[in-house]
Amino acid sequence: MTDRAAPPFAVDPTALRQAVADTLGPLAKRVDLVLDEITVTVTAADYMKAALTLRDAPECRFDQLIDLCGVDYSEYRNGAWDGPRYAVVVHLLSLELNQRVRLRVFAPDDELPVVDSLMDVWPAVNWFEREAFDLYGIVFEGHLDLRRILTDYGFIGHPFRKDFPVSGEVEMRYDAERQRVIYQPVTIEPREITPRIIREDNYGNLH
Repeated sequence: MTDRAAPPFAVDPTALRQAVADTLGPLAKRVDLVLDEITVTVTAADYMKAALTLRDAPECRFDQLIDLCGVDYSEYRNGAWDGPRYAVVVHLLSLELNQRVRLRVFAPDDELPVVDSLMDVWPAVNWFEREAFDLYGIVFEGHLDLRRILTDYGFIGHPFRKDFPVSGEVEMRYDAERQRVIYQPVTIEPREITPRIIREDNYGNLH
């Protein structure tokens, strides 16, 4: 039995990192290679231009957006993080060159995180940006239909933020007398969620 051959056009990660760094030049704040994965970090001001370069440059040709998500760094490294709180992370794929890259941008304002929308670069980003807006409150400037996609239209807050309460803030129910859906403060009573094996010294007679 012979070893499976490497896929065609597979690129050495070190060589790809250098090619991406050379192509982006000053548009990239840093280009990291960790575990054979490349992460490009750019400023919000250079985000759109860097995205267009990664899509169109001959050495890159990242024609497909695989994923976009938000990140809340407020508790990163047990609170030791001192950079901007919110980031947007994009995963890109070049079908032609069989290579991948991760693009990361930090929103400069923690109170109102705003970055450019990439809908004009990769239209498939539409629902991904709506999800990041819904869950993290990140605003994508230039998005033509930026509204919630997972939570209800009347939902208050952004549930993937680290400071969002575990039980939420409001709940929705159908009121039979009013014959409509109403919102009210959460009525879930606090409960113990620590596993018994941790909170009870002799649980299961384990010694």
